[in-house]
Amino acid sequence: MDHLLLFSGIAALLLAINHLLINQIATLRKIPRSKWLSVAGGISVSYIFIHVLPELKEWQEEFAAEGKEGFIKHHMYLMALVGLAAFYGIERAAKLDGPSRRKDESAEPSGPAVFWVHIVFFAIYNLLIGFLLVHRDMPGLTELALFTTAMIFHFAVNDHGLHDHYARRYRSVGRWMLSAAVLLGWLIGALTSISEVGIALMFAFIGGGTILNTLKEELPEERKSNYWAFIAGIVVYTFLLLFIA
Repeated sequence: MDHLLLFSGIAALLLAINHLLINQIATLRKIPRSKWLSVAGGISVSYIFIHVLPELKEWQEEFAAEGKEGFIKHHMYLMALVGLAAFYGIERAAKLDGPSRRKDESAEPSGPAVFWVHIVFFAIYNLLIGFLLVHRDMPGLTELALFTTAMIFHFAVNDHGLHDHYARRYRSVGRWMLSAAVLLGWLIGALTSISEVGIALMFAFIGGGTILNTLKEELPEERKSNYWAFIAGIVVYTFLLLFIA
């Protein structure tokens, strides 16, 4: 087996295990919001703005030079916008269906229909991330490590939000589905290939989703997030991306 494929498989396993373990850490679910979750959010956003979005620009320019633009002539960023809007729609539906326990600990979680739509959507999101562990924009162990680290922290943020809204339903079913989706995505990536345009569009969609999923957890006033912890995550990971990548 190719060593990069082997390491990407290990990365997929780490991401899957992350889903299974993160909700066992009770301190992450406290109010005010754990500083570590704010740090995780900063790392996630840093990776998207410093690494993914500039790569999308380079891809678009490369495709234009080769006459491959097609329908993406105006902006790979369109797919990032689609990702952001799609996740916003899902979050909006969940909030309309049932109150979050972050405002009322006695509140009942959202109904099963919204739960399944939410989890399936996140499962597709995780499947794409698992696939991109194999087919990244830039090959190499350093790039794999940076992507995996950013996604581990991002998954912590996602897990917290989903657990906060669905409680036992997420612990008993949801997190297992998301773990399986990462591994399935990696397996599909290991067995298939895709064009550079397809990889770029996937990264763009993931980028938009990451921005929305992170900020929706940081911005609500009731979360009492830690601004300086969020900034610390941004600064530290930006430094790594600029001087190590």
